[in-house]
Amino acid sequence: MTWEAWLTCASVTVMFIALVRNWAPADYVLVAVVTLLVAVGEILDSPKLPQASEAVAGLGNPGLVTVAVLFVVVAGLVQTGAMGLIAGPLLGHPRSVRSAQFRLIAPVVMLSSFLNNTPVVAMFLPVVDDICKRTRISPSKLYLPMAYAATFGGVCTLIGTSTNLVVNGLLIEATGKGMAMFDLTWVGLPCGVAGIAFLLSSGRLLPDRRPPITLDGELRQYTLEMLVLPSGPLVGQTVERAGLRHLPNLFLAEIERDGEVLAAVSPRQRLQGGDRLVFVGVVESVVDLQKVRGLQRPDADAIQLQLSHANRLLIEVVVSERCPLIGTTIRDGQFRSVYNAAVVAVGRGNHKVEGKIGDVVLQAGDTLLIEADEDFVQRQHNSNHFYLISGVKNSYPVRHDRVWLALGVTVAMVTSVAIGWLQLLTAALIAAGTMITFKCCSLSQARQSVDWPLLVVIAASLGIGRAIEQSGLAAVVSSQLIALAGSQPWVVLLAVYVVTMIATELVTNNAAAVIVFPIALSAAQSLDANPMPFIVAIAVAASAGFATPFGYQTNLMVYGPGGYRYSDYMRIGIPLDLIFLLITVAIAPLVWPF
Repeated sequence: MTWEAWLTCASVTVMFIALVRNWAPADYVLVAVVTLLVAVGEILDSPKLPQASEAVAGLGNPGLVTVAVLFVVVAGLVQTGAMGLIAGPLLGHPRSVRSAQFRLIAPVVMLSSFLNNTPVVAMFLPVVDDICKRTRISPSKLYLPMAYAATFGGVCTLIGTSTNLVVNGLLIEATGKGMAMFDLTWVGLPCGVAGIAFLLSSGRLLPDRRPPITLDGELRQYTLEMLVLPSGPLVGQTVERAGLRHLPNLFLAEIERDGEVLAAVSPRQRLQGGDRLVFVGVVESVVDLQKVRGLQRPDADAIQLQLSHANRLLIEVVVSERCPLIGTTIRDGQFRSVYNAAVVAVGRGNHKVEGKIGDVVLQAGDTLLIEADEDFVQRQHNSNHFYLISGVKNSYPVRHDRVWLALGVTVAMVTSVAIGWLQLLTAALIAAGTMITFKCCSLSQARQSVDWPLLVVIAASLGIGRAIEQSGLAAVVSSQLIALAGSQPWVVLLAVYVVTMIATELVTNNAAAVIVFPIALSAAQSLDANPMPFIVAIAVAASAGFATPFGYQTNLMVYGPGGYRYSDYMRIGIPLDLIFLLITVAIAPLVWPF
């Protein structure tokens, strides 16, 4: 190997060690490696190491840009409540980790069989977050199985992943014939079934990591009122069926109906239109409660008249002893007129505040959860009426009136890609622009929805992949491993799969397929064998990279949200890699004999 290949090999090895040992955040580690390779290449004027422009070219990669734009599309689905409308009935209320995994994996596999798995994972990220909040299941138990499930579905059809299409294009160019839509199903379906069975039986291998701040400690309790809309979807449902008993640290204290107070509410109590529900819970649960379709705050109509819907958010404030409204009720003190804000909930220690919110007499030290415009924090920053003023993350009101518009836009995006009218990036750009233009989400929400560290990791990994390919390291490793296989078709097929799998874990899936394809085709021709088993092996192995976060971009998409470490992927991914390897090598020659 050349010295450039040795340098790249050493850099990648150090990178893996840093990620496994969690020395620094993934985006920092990858950018540092790319910087080192570029700097050495420029100082020594080496054409076999990427230049700066080549290293950052990943920022303009269509796949990376597509991921970024899809975050905006998902923001529109989340802010309108569309994801809850779709996923709620489908996922139900799982009572165990295995049940939650199965309810999540099944629809993801089905969808990703006919849709690109990247948007499927993007759409289900907030769904997993919601499941974890309602069931208190650790996010690390669900995010990775969801990402892997998308890959399971992707290898079942020709359009499931971009890698399948790349391999098919290379096949057409080389032989003049391509694969049919369901050719890969012969191998992909058994692989997917085995993969699902493994995930559902490997609960102990998945880490159990929770956010450093949990909802189990002594947290501030708020009292909140909500009304059941007379024509809403919750009318006639039981409290449990409506999902009002499954938010963490949220307690339905009472129901007021026609002047009568129903205390000690049973989970089998049926809701009626106009019911006034009194909840006690922490701020995160209050935010989630306000996103439930069919519930509305008693003063919601009045607030909508005063504040722009797009600019409203929840803000926590602590009342100081200098607040002029101390000693008066929220209603009599005209809090809304004085501060151009509405009190949503009141916290006083860790107990329920009695009476209706408007009748609460303010005291110094009360914590108020208010709804106001985005400028409230700036206006009251230097005010002595409040001790503390801070916005609540992800607390924008849900635009339920635009839920069908958001769903229609998403269906149109998916359909246009599935039938070949538009490329995924083009369709996603149109969908994201439509979401913002028609107020499914605001421009600020669209910006906040993008996971920038993730995009940096993807871009940097593309730069490192280019260095592995350009330095000659990938070609050397591939050709040497296949040369060791000798002249036995089964052994050569095994070597092709292993080489592609390793290249996928280290480089990128499409790059791995492109690198190994000519080597495999040449090996098949030298053996005078049918090339199809080798082509299918490349397609499956290039998509099924489970053992590293870089094996597929959907792996990277759950890296941060799941709180994973590099070793977590290896613990689950290596057995999955071996399962897919054995099934593919065993079945492909039976379907397409040598």
